[in-house]
Amino acid sequence: MRANNTNTKLIYPELSYTITGICFDTHNTIGRYGREKQYSDEIEKRLKGIAMPYKREFPIANTGNILDFLIDNKIILELKTKITVDRQDYYQVQRYLQASNIKLGLLINFQAKYLKPLRIVRIDTAARSNFNDLLV
Repeated sequence: MRANNTNTKLIYPELSYTITGICFDTHNTIGRYGREKQYSDEIEKRLKGIAMPYKREFPIANTGNILDFLIDNKIILELKTKITVDRQDYYQVQRYLQASNIKLGLLINFQAKYLKPLRIVRIDTAARSNFNDLLV
């Protein structure tokens, strides 16, 4: 028996699962009390190990925003090391998605006891103007 499958279309499922797996491995290796740079370095090492194309600390043109990672020109990976992820972190990733025209962002908080990657999809409605106003 199948569960309610109203939303069966995931954006870049294989790529996002690979990235999530790398993040879980990184969390298991470093633990939850590392610094963001340590997690970034470990993720970069693992991306190089599987020959995954990426850009680290990638600036979005003329916005002043810098992505932690842009992976395969398809997914933004934003790393956090804080007690909880809040609304501002979500808005930050949404602004990055709007400015770069990327469809999917992953927000990962490495300080959490259990890693819970958040998939954030770019808003393609009239509500996107709320984020465009915040780009500057």
